[in-house]
Amino acid sequence: MKQRGARDRTHSCVVLCCDLRLVAVIDNASETLGRAAAWLSFVLVLVVGVIVVLRYGFQLGSIALQESVMYINGALFVLGAGYTLKAQGHVRVDVFYSRFSLRDRAIVDSLGALLFLLPASFFIAWISWDYVSVAWRIREGSPEASGLPFVYLLKTLLVVLPVLLAVQGVSELIKSLRIAFGSSSPH
Repeated sequence: MKQRGARDRTHSCVVLCCDLRLVAVIDNASETLGRAAAWLSFVLVLVVGVIVVLRYGFQLGSIALQESVMYINGALFVLGAGYTLKAQGHVRVDVFYSRFSLRDRAIVDSLGALLFLLPASFFIAWISWDYVSVAWRIREGSPEASGLPFVYLLKTLLVVLPVLLAVQGVSELIKSLRIAFGSSSPH
């Protein structure tokens, strides 16, 4: 009997260590992408500034530059979504949640990830897949003559977003389950 209990504890420790390594990898990736998104916001401001100066200072317009604002904004939003989830920055209705104990919050977060975040992420990826794959197949470009020829890359963000959210959601789920089932810390 003792030997089996020791084996179970060893197995649990291995699983928890793997979970913690997975959480660390996912969280670090989200941090890196979040920092990239922050830099993209700086690039976005510069590009918009150039567009304004060209238009009002020199009466020059550039469809490609204007479209690049949409590309940068899309990438900024998508790359920052996982980081925002990690930082608990998404909108939440806190009427009852703020009064819950740490364990009860972890249970609510676990249920939210399992019942809403992960299924919604998988659904969005699934429903977007054909739309994105057709764009790649035809190498879809801008309908404007001087626009950017990379619309298929922009549409790819429709699949990247739910993947990044689902991956970070798994990390958040692991942390919440650790708290809900006994660990005082998610790390």
